[in-house]
Amino acid sequence: MFDKSTWYSERMRRESTLARWGSYGQPVLLFPTAGGDAEEIERFLMIRALAPLIEAGRIKIYSCDSVAGRAMIEQEGSPQHRMWLLDQFHRYIRHEVVPAIRADCKRDDIPIWTAGSSIGAFHAVAALCRWPNVFHRAIGMSGTWNILRFFNCGPHYTEDYFVSSPLQFLPTLSGPHLEELRKRFVLIASGDGRAEDMGESWGIANALGRMGVPNRVDPWGPQWHHDWPTWREMLPKYLGEWTQD
Repeated sequence: MFDKSTWYSERMRRESTLARWGSYGQPVLLFPTAGGDAEEIERFLMIRALAPLIEAGRIKIYSCDSVAGRAMIEQEGSPQHRMWLLDQFHRYIRHEVVPAIRADCKRDDIPIWTAGSSIGAFHAVAALCRWPNVFHRAIGMSGTWNILRFFNCGPHYTEDYFVSSPLQFLPTLSGPHLEELRKRFVLIASGDGRAEDMGESWGIANALGRMGVPNRVDPWGPQWHHDWPTWREMLPKYLGEWTQD
């Protein structure tokens, strides 16, 4: 049921781990929070919360080290370096993690769903928006969507950041890329309690909506905080609804 593999990524110039829980079902790539590793979701009991869906063969969960998020938290190198690494992390997801998931599922064209909390929500939605031919649905929980403030560079950003941040690149999309993205769906869930900001959720929803990308904001109210107990309630609910027979 559980397996993991670690390899050196030439793109990111470091090792990274991909973990998997489950044997059958819809593949879901679940991004860690900002500085989390591939097994963070097990330590914080998310896998336990998802166990009924995993054991029923409805979903397979994959997770990888949050390399770009850890670099942001630890202020690795210059802001420009961290922006470069953000783009390289996304490219690692597309060109290394996706082939690994498809090989594990024994299907070269299987659609993948993404999910994540906080910074993980940013990565989940960014991956779908960058590669809608690969990722078909995304769940962003308590998302932090404007992450430029974590780079300590004021309002300035590089091309690497631009192509990685949906708030920046969404308005520029057109042609086949945008047409494909308009066939996808993004679910944006957030509480309104401690450390939550519904304004962030409406901001990304409006950016998606202006481009005709189907999305829904699901407010959970003030009793739900920016923390794991909230996300352990949200994710099983949504994945359960999406995988009903």
